[in-house]
Amino acid sequence: MLNLVSKTLFSFVLLAMVAPALWADDQTQRAVLITGASTGIGRHAAETLAAEGYFVYAGARKAEDIAALSKIENVMGLRLDVTVQKEIDAAVALVTAEGRGLWGVVNNAGVNVIGPLIEIPESEVDFLFDVNVYGPYRVTKSFAPLIIESKGRIVNISSISGTLSGGLYGVYSMSKHALEAYTDSLAREMQRLDVKVIGIEPGNFKSEIGITRCKRMIEGGDNTNYQYFEELRVELLNNCKERVKGGHEDDDELQPAKVSAAIEHALFAANPKEHYLVVPKQEEAGWTIRKAIEELLVLNDDHEFSYSREELAAMIDEELAYIRGELPEEQD
Repeated sequence: MLNLVSKTLFSFVLLAMVAPALWADDQTQRAVLITGASTGIGRHAAETLAAEGYFVYAGARKAEDIAALSKIENVMGLRLDVTVQKEIDAAVALVTAEGRGLWGVVNNAGVNVIGPLIEIPESEVDFLFDVNVYGPYRVTKSFAPLIIESKGRIVNISSISGTLSGGLYGVYSMSKHALEAYTDSLAREMQRLDVKVIGIEPGNFKSEIGITRCKRMIEGGDNTNYQYFEELRVELLNNCKERVKGGHEDDDELQPAKVSAAIEHALFAANPKEHYLVVPKQEEAGWTIRKAIEELLVLNDDHEFSYSREELAAMIDEELAYIRGELPEEQD
């Protein structure tokens, strides 16, 4: 007999496989926009959705990437830098003129920056937030009228770093924590307009984000000198040089197929989850869930209004019933 984990995984995979047949409009080819579609998760998701028969507007910044994406059946590559409002406006005009409408937006474009919080240059923090936080804000705001018209979906690609906060990854975690808050608040607002907003929290799948971060660090060279963490900065720089020289890992477990399946389910399932934790290894799920539990317990510990263990268990049961659809949705 399948255990609970196997049943859950089987159900999720089955739903992802049959989603197009169950929930796609037979009369209209549903169209979605994916930002940051040139590599990694964005590219894999674009190819996956296109192969399933959906039409994908695939955002990229480089002309050669746009051309390569446009060669894929059911994909139109378009220039879209999420930090440039003029390019976002041009993308809205293009999608509108195409006449397909727009069912979904997948805010996938993201960058990674690491460094000690007391010494990392503010310009690096600005760069990170401009893409990871303001990017989804700009794109969603601009495409909102098309999504509202179709009563479609907005899917934000966050990270397990939206829960975790490790040393040196503070600024990246800050941006993903912000995206988690944005996703939850936007979901509450958009449900009034019959639009669903979903967050996907991937673990460490194969992606260009780390290599891109290393290339930026190498290009910056010795332009930054730390007072307290200089030895660590040099170590990080040397690690990046080795990583860029060594290329990518080819472990099949690190391929982002699971993330693409989650994106497809979030976009087209009749009842998508509010959040999808998608990781390649059990330990990454453990890190994330344990951190969430730790925060819950720390917040609850030893104050005037602390809850007992039994009361916490009752809250968990109530929340599970809500997630399973056994309780009605709350309205703000």
